[in-house]
Amino acid sequence: MTENIFSLEGKTAVVIGGTSGIGRTLSLGLADAGADVIASARRQEQVDETAAEIERRGRKTLRLCADVCSRASLEHLLAASLQRFGKVDILINCAGIIKRMPTLDMSEKEWSDVLDTNLTGTLRACQTFGKPMLERGYGRIVNIASLNSFVALNQVAAYAASKSAVVSLTRSLAVEWSKKGVTVNAIAPGVFRTALNADLLDNTPRGQELLSRTPMGRFGKTEELVGAAVYLCSDAASFVTGQTLVVDGGFLASGVNE
Repeated sequence: MTENIFSLEGKTAVVIGGTSGIGRTLSLGLADAGADVIASARRQEQVDETAAEIERRGRKTLRLCADVCSRASLEHLLAASLQRFGKVDILINCAGIIKRMPTLDMSEKEWSDVLDTNLTGTLRACQTFGKPMLERGYGRIVNIASLNSFVALNQVAAYAASKSAVVSLTRSLAVEWSKKGVTVNAIAPGVFRTALNADLLDNTPRGQELLSRTPMGRFGKTEELVGAAVYLCSDAASFVTGQTLVVDGGFLASGVNE
C-alpha cells in the first residue's frame, strides 16, 4: 500500500491562537490527520476545552497559554513542548486582531497594537520556534494571511497593512530557511463565518457585499481550511515554500459576478 503523503502521524504541531475560530478548527484538523497538537492562546478555559477535544481524538497535547505579544510566553511554550515531545515539527500562526475604524481617526497606539499582534507576533513565533527547527533541519511553518493581503477592505487599514506584510515575511523566511529544511508558507482565507463575525456577515450591508463578491455564493466553513493546512504541513508539500495558498471561494478571481 502506498504511504499516505498527507499523513501527519508522528508529528508534533503548535498552533498559536489555536483555540477559537479558524485556529481551533485547524488544531482539530491536524489532530485528525495524526499529529499531536498543542493549541495555545491567551485564555486558559479555551486552551483546556480545545485540549480535551484533541485528546478525544486520541492525540497528545499540553494545556498552556501563550501571547504572541510576549516573547517570554512563547519561549515558555517552546520549552514545555520540547520537554514533553522532544521536537516541534509544525507551527501554525493564527493569532490576530482587527480594528475597524476610519484611518484618519486611528491613533498610533491602535495602529501599533494591530501590527504588534498580527505581524510582529508572527515574527516572534517564527523566530522562537524556527530556531530549533533549523537546528534539526526540519520544520513546517504556516502563517495566516488574509484577502486583505491582496485587496483593500474599507476602514481596516492597519489590519490590511499587517496581513500584506505577513505575506512578505513568509516569502523572506522561506528564502532564508528553506535550504535548511524549514518550509514557510501562508494560507489566505476568504470570508469564513465564525462566532465573532456571524452577525456582521448575516445582518449588515458589508456582509451582503462580501457575499456578492464571492462567486461560490456562500461564505466558507472553517473546516474547508483544514485540507490546505494539512497539505502544507505534510510531505506532500515538501517542495512548496514561500507560497500563499488562497482559499476564498473565488473572491480574488472575481470581477463582475452578475
